[in-house]
Amino acid sequence: MAELERADFGAGCFWGVEATFRQVPGVIDVTCGYEGGHLAKPTYRDVCTGTTGHAEVVQVLYDPARVTYQQLLEVFFENHDPTTLNYQGPDHGTQYRSVVFYHNAAQKELAAAEKQRRNAGGQYVSTVVTAIEPAATFYRAEDYHQRYFQRRGISHSCHLGNGKKAAAEKAASS
Repeated sequence: MAELERADFGAGCFWGVEATFRQVPGVIDVTCGYEGGHLAKPTYRDVCTGTTGHAEVVQVLYDPARVTYQQLLEVFFENHDPTTLNYQGPDHGTQYRSVVFYHNAAQKELAAAEKQRRNAGGQYVSTVVTAIEPAATFYRAEDYHQRYFQRRGISHSCHLGNGKKAAAEKAASS
């Protein structure tokens, strides 16, 4: 087996993001947590204030022989709205921002290229605002956040839409 790698993504509430990545073949584990802020060892209560600078994120442990980082980026972008600044659906605040925390130069280049490709493609209702930042200290979220949907028997996601024009037009015509 190849050496496992990590990928960190913030796409709003981490419960739905975690559930989505757990379904991807080649993903070994997904952990909910906080990243990108200035407070050491933040709690959920701290992060919810919006003053710590942290985002709710998932850290994806994956086997690059079975799933590529590019494929994970595609899952990330397709399963949240990367055009909204600091919110996803009903969740508002900097802790819900769209962000890729890269672990190496290759991840940075792929994330930047994917963002640029999506902005150039004209498929979104507005500009993709996903931040691309170097990985910072990842703080594991409290146990009750881990596998939240799975433990409650929830099979849907809390994420609403992905910011694409076709989805927005379909919703408007319903």
